[in-house]
Amino acid sequence: MLAWLGGCVATQCIASLLISTYQQGFPTFAPKANKKIMSELTLNKPTPILSTPKTIPFKRGSDSRAAIQELEAGNAVLITAFYGNGLDLMLELKKHLTRKFPKKTFLEQRKYREAYHRLSSLVFIEIKAHKLAVKKEPTIGWLEKLYPETPNFFLTFPQVQGLNSSWQWYTNGITVPVLRNKLHPYYGTYFPTRFDHLILFDNWLKRYEGPKKSAIDVGIGSGVLAFQLVKHGFQKVFGTDSNPNSILGIKDFMGSTKLSRKIELDHGSLFGKWTKQTELIIFNPPWIPKLNDIESVDEAIYYDEELFPAFFEKAVDLLLPDGKLVLIFSNLAQITNVTKKHPIAREISKGGRFKLEKCFKKSVKVASDKTTRDQNWRGSEEVELWVLVKK
Repeated sequence: MLAWLGGCVATQCIASLLISTYQQGFPTFAPKANKKIMSELTLNKPTPILSTPKTIPFKRGSDSRAAIQELEAGNAVLITAFYGNGLDLMLELKKHLTRKFPKKTFLEQRKYREAYHRLSSLVFIEIKAHKLAVKKEPTIGWLEKLYPETPNFFLTFPQVQGLNSSWQWYTNGITVPVLRNKLHPYYGTYFPTRFDHLILFDNWLKRYEGPKKSAIDVGIGSGVLAFQLVKHGFQKVFGTDSNPNSILGIKDFMGSTKLSRKIELDHGSLFGKWTKQTELIIFNPPWIPKLNDIESVDEAIYYDEELFPAFFEKAVDLLLPDGKLVLIFSNLAQITNVTKKHPIAREISKGGRFKLEKCFKKSVKVASDKTTRDQNWRGSEEVELWVLVKK
């Protein structure tokens, strides 16, 4: 989803039931991977380490403080004996870094995540015969599905944690309030965990009275926006994503149902291969600009400075004269002092291609009391739905 992990994890509410054809065509189970699709795309997945890395063993009873000192010195650590030993070390590492970066501000939280990524990437675990080589390990189906020809290798412990979490989401499915059926997101695909922006979009679609022959969803991710478009009567949705996992996951999910005949996909950046004009273009881009010194750990969350100019330049050609361009965004970057610039407002004032028809805003849900991050800005955060038309 244009590396927008876009299409995201996203907000809660009860939406209207799907139209009957949508209900009939929507899978309610986790589908099996299509081998033909698998062969057409090179999936994004953790790179397996085939040779034994030079590491210091960490097992039950080991000193976490000494292990963290080794990590800060650039030395690698291998989790042995029990899977829980890795969990314990990750917990102690988080506590250690929280003392260094209290996470009181948004930028401080970013520095914490960067440090955690750097150090935790030096913690390894061994895989043998597609299973973790430790006791009391979780069953992770991705190990065999993503590495069919590689039964024995090493991964970092955070990579294994990500595979484990993703496998649970994929097999159990996730409930998205604006959809009737669960999603089964493929590994490495953005899916929503906050839903305010999806509710905002769903409410807009309920009021939309324009033609519904076709629409383009740029950065389709796990497909939520496209599924919403079909739910509200669009005959054809053309989706793109630069993440091959997203394309595979949605094709896998739809299978040969009626839904698969309403949504057509292309692996490519921005508009991909689509060249025919449409009456509606939807884009849910990253909401925060990328800083020069940040690694590509969270590339699905951060946009670079070329993204919006390139998008608007192409969108003006692909939008029909009376069509609408809808962008889903947030004021998050502004209220957390990451930047004062707003890429959509800038396009309207200086781009010379589009004018504003309407901007809808919705306050986000207050952060959970259980969250470990200080999210004091959530009280002033708003998701935005910008409707632009050609000048």
